[in-house]
Amino acid sequence: MVSVETQTVTPSKGSKHIKVVLVGAGDRGMGYATHALRHPDEMKIVGVVDPDPARRQRAAEVHGIAEENCFDSVEAFVRVPRFADAAINGTMDPLHVQTSIPLLRAGYDILLEKPIGTSAEEIVTLEEEAKKHGRKVMICHVLRYAPFYSEIRRRIADGEIGDIISMYASEHIRYHHMAVSYIRGKWSNQQHSKTSMLIAKSCHDLDILAWMKSGIAPKRVSSFGGLTHFTKEQAPAGSGERCLVDCRIEASCPYSAQKHHVEMNLWAKYVWPGKHESMTEEEKRESLKTDSPFGRCVWRCDNTVADHQSVSIEFEDGSTAVFNLVGNSPMNHRSLHINGTKGEIQGALEDGAFVIRKYDARQGREYTEERVELNASKGMHGGGDSILIKDFVRIIQGGEPSPNTTSLEDSITSHLVGFAADRSMEEGRWVYLTEYRDLT
Repeated sequence: MVSVETQTVTPSKGSKHIKVVLVGAGDRGMGYATHALRHPDEMKIVGVVDPDPARRQRAAEVHGIAEENCFDSVEAFVRVPRFADAAINGTMDPLHVQTSIPLLRAGYDILLEKPIGTSAEEIVTLEEEAKKHGRKVMICHVLRYAPFYSEIRRRIADGEIGDIISMYASEHIRYHHMAVSYIRGKWSNQQHSKTSMLIAKSCHDLDILAWMKSGIAPKRVSSFGGLTHFTKEQAPAGSGERCLVDCRIEASCPYSAQKHHVEMNLWAKYVWPGKHESMTEEEKRESLKTDSPFGRCVWRCDNTVADHQSVSIEFEDGSTAVFNLVGNSPMNHRSLHINGTKGEIQGALEDGAFVIRKYDARQGREYTEERVELNASKGMHGGGDSILIKDFVRIIQGGEPSPNTTSLEDSITSHLVGFAADRSMEEGRWVYLTEYRDLT
C-alpha cells in the first residue's frame, strides 16, 4: 500500500494578492470566493455583480466590498474603469458566454464555472473572443485537481500501465440530489435551463476521460438513454400532484418533499434561497404545499432531461471509453477503470484510493497489485475546489499552469463530446467530431 499526499499548488513567491470581481454570487461563486477569506495574502474579492440585491449585499458584507463596486449587471460593471485583475464567473449556464464576452473585452481574465456554454457555437465564439483580446479563461473542471484523479493521471503519464486501450467511468447521483436539481429544480427542463443533464452534471467526467488520453482526440461518439423513470406513466398508485397535499403514499416514498426538505433538512439553501435560516418547519411545509416547485411529485413535474445516459467514445488511435450516468442512486459515486497495454488502474473517488494491477506470469501468480491510498480532503469534488483556486491565483500572477490546469482551449474537446453524445442519443446514430470542424 502506498500513501500519497494531497496535491498542493503554491502561488508564485513574492507576488501580491490578486484582485477579483465575483460575477454571480450564488453557491458556486461564493464557494470559490471563500479562498479570499482563508488566504487574504493570495486573493481579495473587490467587487460583485449580481441582479439579486440580497446576494449582492451578502457578498459585500462577507468580503468588505465598497458600495460603488457592487453592480446589478455585467453591462453596468464594464462601464467603469478596470479595477481588478480577474473575474470569477459563477452565473447560470445559459449566461456563461454572454456575460464572459464583455468581461474579456473589458480586460479581465476569467475563472469560468462549467459548462463553458450551452452549445458548440457558443463556446467557439468565446474562444475566439479570448484569443482576440489576449485574455486567459480557465474552466472549473475541479475533478482534475482531486488527488484521486490527478494521481491516476500522473501514473498514466509515467507509463505505469502502458498505452490506454479502454476506459470505463461512471457517475451515480444521489436520489435526493436528482430530485432537487434535475426533476424539480433548475436543470430539470432543457427548454428553460438550455443544458442537458450530461453537460450540466457530467462534463467533468467527459473532461477526465479526454485528459487521460493526453491530447489524442476523440473521433466519434454514440449515446443511448433518456427520460425513463421520472414520468407520469411511471407514477406509483396513490401518488398525487403534491407530496403534502394529495399523495397517499408520501409516508413511504423516498422522494417525499416532506422527508427531504423538512425532516432531513436537505438542500435548504437551494429550495428557499436567502430565507431558509429564518423559516420554521411549518412555514416550510406550507411552502411545499402551495407555491414551491420542490413540493411537486417527482413523477408529475415538467422535467425533460434524461434520467440515465450511456456514452461510448472512440479515439483517433482506436482506443475506447464508456461513460455511464445514473440519475437515481442511494449515494453519490464516481468510479474509473482504465486498461492499458501493461496493466490496469481501478478505483472510486469516494473511497479515496485506487489499485494498480500489472501482469505477473510467474508460477503461482497472475498479477501484482499496488493499493494507492490518498491523503485527500473530503471536501467538494474530492478536495479539488481549493486546489483549483490556488492554481487560478498562480496563473493570474503570471506563474506556469500546473499539469491539471484546464484552459478554455483544452476544455472545448470534451464539451464537443458531450454535445455529440446528446445529438447521438436524439438522432440514433454515431456522431463524428469532424461534424464540428467548421466551428473550430
